[in-house]
Amino acid sequence: MKRARVIETDNGIQDGITVAHYDRMMCKLRDRGWMETNSLLASGICSGRVLEIGPGPGYLGLEWLTKTQDSRLTAVEISVEMIEQARRNAAGYGLQERVEYVPGDAHALPFEDAVFDGVFSNGSLHEWAHPKTVFAQIHRVLKPGARFFVSDLRRDMSPLIAWFLWLNTRPREIRPGLLSSIRAAYTADEVRGLADQVTFRDLCVKGKAIGIEITGVRAA
Repeated sequence: MKRARVIETDNGIQDGITVAHYDRMMCKLRDRGWMETNSLLASGICSGRVLEIGPGPGYLGLEWLTKTQDSRLTAVEISVEMIEQARRNAAGYGLQERVEYVPGDAHALPFEDAVFDGVFSNGSLHEWAHPKTVFAQIHRVLKPGARFFVSDLRRDMSPLIAWFLWLNTRPREIRPGLLSSIRAAYTADEVRGLADQVTFRDLCVKGKAIGIEITGVRAA
């Protein structure tokens, strides 16, 4: 899970849900082993200079760094306050020398062409105003033959699973945002229609109980 769309603006999380609330939720997900780290590694993104889109407080990228070698992470985030929290978390991990947090918008990534060995994002797909544009940006900044991994919630998850997520979401202030994020999320079929507009090789859209995983390779 990522930022709650219902209370987001172009500057990130606002109003009732603070960065501190969101950081607490993501920390709990990490401690329960509910992050996408293993799926990210299984996608083949394991080394090199890698870009994360929408890191929030940074836990997924930091966990990825702890499990990889010869790796460096650049993370682009729209919220300046969230970047400050992510930097504090990186210092807590002792990884501040291997990660850089950059303010920016996924629709216009502030990087040159073909500079990253991998790109990943978790929980922000449903917040992209123009997903086809973001997929095109991912394609642009990837090196030929490099991989991407995008995961998010799925709108058509079982109501029982949605209830389980709601019940286990802490702090409670985050719960309304969870429900709005589920409503704004895509189905697997809808995602296929978004990603296949860009020329990726080995494009795969996998529906899981809670969410969707999209992987692919930039063609040479």
